[in-house]
Amino acid sequence: MEHNILSSQQLLEHWQGHRRLTRRVIEAFPEDQLFTFSVGGMRPFAELAVEMLLMGVPGIKGVLTGKWKQLVEDNQTQKKEPPRTKDALLQRWDEATAEMDALWPQIPAQRFQETDVAFEMYEGQVYWFILYWIDNEIHHRGQGYVYLRALGIEPPPFWER
Repeated sequence: MEHNILSSQQLLEHWQGHRRLTRRVIEAFPEDQLFTFSVGGMRPFAELAVEMLLMGVPGIKGVLTGKWKQLVEDNQTQKKEPPRTKDALLQRWDEATAEMDALWPQIPAQRFQETDVAFEMYEGQVYWFILYWIDNEIHHRGQGYVYLRALGIEPPPFWER
């Protein structure tokens, strides 16, 4: 007999906890360094945050609808016009958070176990896509921690989500 470990709502709350922490990392950056500072050839943290935005809401929309083509095109458009200030990035982050919270409950429970092709490139089970998006955020937030420490700024405690 199979038992669920997490409910759908618990998984969303886990992800949103990571998103709250990532938001605090964005806030910790000085405005000028958020868009320019990097270490070892890695992208500036603002670019990493935009990548996270391009996975979150578009990913949930794909999970919900099974339609990924439009999401790929939308992402290409968004990449051309990234936020240019910390306030604009934080505003987009907050808008995405609210949209994720609104869309998530509409996902049917069985959808998480279905196989799909996310963003017309990645085949797998839907729950795996979501776990990947969370892992990707944690990975990039770790880069942000390195940047903040290199700038002499103490990052927020990782356990406070």
